[in-house]
Amino acid sequence: MNRQIRKPAAPGMRPIPGGTFLMGSDRHYAEEAPAHRAKVAAFEMDEACVTNRQFAAFAAETGYVTVAERPLDPAIYPNAAPHELLPGSTVFHMTKGPVDTRDFRHWWSWVSGASWRHPEGPGSSVKGRKDHPVVHIAFEDAEAYATWAGKALPTEAEWEFAARGGLDAREYAWGDELAPRGRHVANTWQGAFPWQNLTEDGWPGTCPVKSFPANGYGLYEVCGNVWEWTTDWFAAGHTAKDPEKPGCCVADNPRGPGKAGSYDPRQPGILIPRRVVKGGSFLCAPSYCRRYRPAARHAQMIDTGTSHIGFRCIRRKQNT
Repeated sequence: MNRQIRKPAAPGMRPIPGGTFLMGSDRHYAEEAPAHRAKVAAFEMDEACVTNRQFAAFAAETGYVTVAERPLDPAIYPNAAPHELLPGSTVFHMTKGPVDTRDFRHWWSWVSGASWRHPEGPGSSVKGRKDHPVVHIAFEDAEAYATWAGKALPTEAEWEFAARGGLDAREYAWGDELAPRGRHVANTWQGAFPWQNLTEDGWPGTCPVKSFPANGYGLYEVCGNVWEWTTDWFAAGHTAKDPEKPGCCVADNPRGPGKAGSYDPRQPGILIPRRVVKGGSFLCAPSYCRRYRPAARHAQMIDTGTSHIGFRCIRRKQNT
């Protein structure tokens, strides 16, 4: 009788066994519902987000220029002022005091010259942050890196299954308490957002990868630190069943709606599609954004990186 021998994961990657799990949540934000059973096949995933060091190697070898380092196309942004078409990205800044949290413009601003090389804009650098996650990464930047590395970006279902680390239907990647026994196990925001950061977890911004304990599959910082790109187009909620297999009770690696359904209905004049990002970031706080959970999801325009969005890659069997 021949025994199947599992091939060890590639260096820096962890084997994810695949299986069936409860995807989404009916107890949190509306876009996470309905909770439903889904399944994914086995794959490998980067144990940590891609770092500045790794992305620098990619850029040096290929000469790749990120979206944030290119001028904007005035045809796509017809109402933009000339200075708004310069290369740049969106940067977070703390406010001086309490503000109306319904308006994100209080703490986000477009900064000309901001990019992965200059996370806070001109004058800043990644010196001393080589092992922090790379940020200011648009979707095509992440996809270009993944292709170069011989990998791929995960679907939302693959990402969520892996982030749960075998803890099906639990609140967090580590269990049901945000800070077990008073210990912070993820890089999130403590205090009143966006003006008071108590930094009880030790990090006012991003932290180096592997700063906090890994989940059950050996993956670090799947929640908190930085949001992570997936390949799914965003919709305002989940489809409970696989549209390709309407008679099936368990969705097989569901992919959400098509591209056209991902546009932001609140901005009908801006036809930039949005994909799902997962995991929350160092800016997520109990007082504002409780998205440091595997089920949490958010819409992100594909052309826009920010100072809290990064990515990690996977390798499916067909990638090997």
